[in-house]
This record gives sequence, C-alpha cells and structure tokens, in this order.
Amino acid sequence: MAYKNTCLRTTLSVRSIISIHYFDYMSDFSFPGESHDFWELLCVDKGEIDAVAGEERHTLKRGSIIFHQPNEFHNVITNGRSAPSLVVVAFECHSPYMDAFRGQILTVQETESALLAQIIIEARQAFVGRLDDPYQEELMRNTDAPGFGAEQLIRNYLEELLIHLYRRYFANPLPVPAPNPRHPRLGRPNETYNRIIRYMEEHINEQLTIENICKNTLISRSRLQKLFQELHGCGVMEFFTLMKIDTAKELIRSNQLNFTQISDRLGYTSIHYFSRQFKKITHMNPSEYASSIRLLSEKHPVQKGE
Repeated sequence: MAYKNTCLRTTLSVRSIISIHYFDYMSDFSFPGESHDFWELLCVDKGEIDAVAGEERHTLKRGSIIFHQPNEFHNVITNGRSAPSLVVVAFECHSPYMDAFRGQILTVQETESALLAQIIIEARQAFVGRLDDPYQEELMRNTDAPGFGAEQLIRNYLEELLIHLYRRYFANPLPVPAPNPRHPRLGRPNETYNRIIRYMEEHINEQLTIENICKNTLISRSRLQKLFQELHGCGVMEFFTLMKIDTAKELIRSNQLNFTQISDRLGYTSIHYFSRQFKKITHMNPSEYASSIRLLSEKHPVQKGE
C-alpha cells in the first residue's frame, strides 16, 4: 500500500504567553486598569466582580469568562461583599477566529474549567514566582522544571480551550448549561459525586462523619472513599476539611467576620483547633493569611523612573 501523509492544519495558534495568574482577591481590592497589545482572558472561579471593558461595565459571576481584545482598556472592580478568585491569562494570538471573542462574555463548562486548571498546574511547574501577584509582569522560567513539556502543554491547553469555546458559541451554538458548581477541576464527576459535593456544601458548618455522608447521599462507604481517592487522591473527610478551609479563606478575604466568628460558622469546636487546621493546610495561621492577602491587595505597581 502507498501511504500518504496528511499535514495537520492549525486553525488557531497561540504564539506566546505573557502572563498566567490565579488571584484570590480581598473584597475591597481595587485596580487602576490597563490596556496592552495582546489578548487577555479573565474567568471568575469564585465570587463576583465587575469587569470594565472599554466603556462597558459588566457583572461577572462564577463560571463567566470575558476576553479583552488588544489595546482595550480593562479593569476589575470588587463589590465589597464577595471575595472573588480569578483566572487571568494573557497571550498573543493573531488568528482571524479571535475576532469572534471581541466583546463577548461566555460561560465555561466542565471541560473548559478543567483546561484552565491544567494551564495553572503546568504554569506552576514551568515558571517560578507567584501566580497570585497581579503586578508580576514577566514569567520567569523554572530551570529545574519537573514537568517535561510543561510550556508546550500550556499552549496546547489554551488552544484547546479557545477551540472548545469557539465551537460551542460561534460554530454551532447550543444552549449553555450552568457551570459545574465546585470541584473537581479535573476528572469526570458524575451525578453521585455532584450530589455528595452539594451535601457537603450545604453542611459546611457542621462536623460531618463518613456515616452522615453515606446515609444522606445513598452511597456505600467503600465506594465513597474510592470515588474521592480516584478524583482527588485523598479521603472524603480530608476533602471536606479542605472545603472548610477553602470557605474560611473566602470569609477572611471578605473581611466581614473575625476569626472566632469564622471558626464558629464552620462548626469548629474552638478557635485554636480551627487555627491548627488552617495552618496545617495553608502553612500559615489565619492572621498570617489575612496579612499576606491584604498586603498583596494594597500593593501598587512601581512606576518607571521611581
């Protein structure tokens, strides 16, 4: 047989990455805004923000993604109530298909959320420095990067994300379902998993046991543990603790409750136990975490010439 090769077409190509960030903002964070000659996408992972794009101001909630076109002035404004978490990726792409994204506010589905998560995961391996610093202007390569091909994967995942969104919204528009409510960022959750997550979210202020979860979500103990080991690499109770601390971090960033009130709200038996759990997971006590986030939120870029 005379085989013939097929050169694969590149429909949409990302030329370079300028920045990759995952921010945990304080509820009173303010940013003066900026414009630049490359694309920037912003996706709300938690909370709610107002995004300024040119002369338009939009309220974005969890799962919303907006694309700022080159040279468009844009800004992020928090509402004083919600402590948002945002994924921001700036990149160069000169494909004519990017025109479809101009002025668009879309909603990510499970697949796109997983791709954004993979971009963050690979960025942590490929580059040094903090991905939560909104004023970091250059990605510094990690010369001892443990992840083989991390930079290539970042480009691949970003291109795949753009293609998925283009197909769904512009090539063959379909009704857009609500975004997946929570974890996991990876894997393939099913209805059983989602039911368990909803139950734990609804009882985040309680001291749940495995027996509670099994009884109220109609799942066996062995299947429950296997499910969370496969998706998260940990037990269900460890995951529930992570959910509590994740909620505590959001409450700290909201700056509306003190640590004792947060501890009580999340069902901890004492502020001391809460602080120990918090430090075990974040490697900071609640006060240190609050200070580090606030310092970041109050940091201003140094102007050239200063």
